[in-house]
Amino acid sequence: MKKMTVRQRILRILYPALMWVTKMFRKDKSINMGKAFSKTEPSVSFYSLSAVRNDGAEILFADFKGKIVLLVNTASGCGYTEQYSELQKLYELYNERVIVLAFPSNDFKEQEKGDDAEIARFCKLNFGITFPLLKKSAVIKSPEQHPVYQWLTDAGKNGWCNQSAEWNFSKYLVNESGMLTHYFAPSVSPLSNEVKEAISG
Repeated sequence: MKKMTVRQRILRILYPALMWVTKMFRKDKSINMGKAFSKTEPSVSFYSLSAVRNDGAEILFADFKGKIVLLVNTASGCGYTEQYSELQKLYELYNERVIVLAFPSNDFKEQEKGDDAEIARFCKLNFGITFPLLKKSAVIKSPEQHPVYQWLTDAGKNGWCNQSAEWNFSKYLVNESGMLTHYFAPSVSPLSNEVKEAISG
């Protein structure tokens, strides 16, 4: 089993204060297509993408047709790690209507040092995660960037959005038709009204 370190327990306790501070002082980088962009069909279909779960099984995004998909880059040693529990609650709240996909990444200050098995144990033990965890991968723009994140951060592929993940727990929302509709900053809780309203349409 992978229990929390002292640092992780402290970060969990401090999470509500972190959310309050970032909400008060952040520049709002939460954006959506309706506010700033016309509806442009993606040149590369979301449903042509795939990813590999941390247990080695392949996930075909074509299986998500008719579902809303929330994609999140995650890390076990981040101040926002408590959002794992919020993502699980969101997943349970919307049952099978919303799919949550977590992409563990070590791109930001080496806050995800564990391997795939360690990450899975950590998430199961400490947060009861039942939504899919993907293999640890790069999400920021680089030669190693995961193809899913190449799509999410390239307007030439998704139709409008060039916003890169700015930190762990950045969130991208794709609607039932496979169109990227929202980006939410890490400081936006998965259980916030902003996210729920986006899901409700």
